[in-house]
Amino acid sequence: MSAADLHTLTGAYAAHALDPDESAEFERHLAGCPACAQEVAEFAATLARLGSAEAALPPPALKARVMAALPTLRQEAPHTIPARGRRRGRLAWGWPRLALAACLALAAAAGGVAVQQHQQAGQARARAAALQQQQDHFAGLLTAPDARTATGAAAGGAGVGTVVWSPSRGQAGFLAAGMPEPAAGSTYELWFNDAGTMRPAGLMPTGDGVLLLTGPLDGANGVGVTVEPAGGSTHPTTAPVMLLSFT
Repeated sequence: MSAADLHTLTGAYAAHALDPDESAEFERHLAGCPACAQEVAEFAATLARLGSAEAALPPPALKARVMAALPTLRQEAPHTIPARGRRRGRLAWGWPRLALAACLALAAAAGGVAVQQHQQAGQARARAAALQQQQDHFAGLLTAPDARTATGAAAGGAGVGTVVWSPSRGQAGFLAAGMPEPAAGSTYELWFNDAGTMRPAGLMPTGDGVLLLTGPLDGANGVGVTVEPAGGSTHPTTAPVMLLSFT
């Protein structure tokens, strides 16, 4: 697939409409294309807003009204019916209660689905906003007059990482592409290398994406990447999968 074709897949990717191979290829492209990354974030935010607009909660008093109506529901008066009609009569007598019970179950299910959709839309908006903020900061860092970059391969040659830093802004960012996904319960952790002492600089839970490193440069001479428990560590607990120097 050509680069021109990949630029047209932002909407399909945001809507999860690509097959696994296309999605993997597009994610590799996305890691190095800020324009597509921004467009994906905008599509994701729009889809989240549409999902939120369609969600509708049932009136809070609906369940109370239905439950209150059950004890006062009038029943048919007893009467004699032929033996062959008894089964039909019992069904007719029970139908109003069955109908009310079905309505109540339907209302409860609809309410649960609406709440779940609302929560998912809110989470999607939060993720899109966080991604957009990271991308904006990273793009700003790239445009700094004194911005510099260093790129290296991850241990074993699986994936690459690029660090961008600006001495005048005292900031650095990291771009990962094609690195293996961390095992369940673990994450990539970034570190500032202060002359051999590693200082925590942020967590990256996936092997693709951008991260604005937390904390100032403060004379650091590079960055390192390790695999740590999901919540991160105060000091590296594994051998680095990547070391990049500010030289």
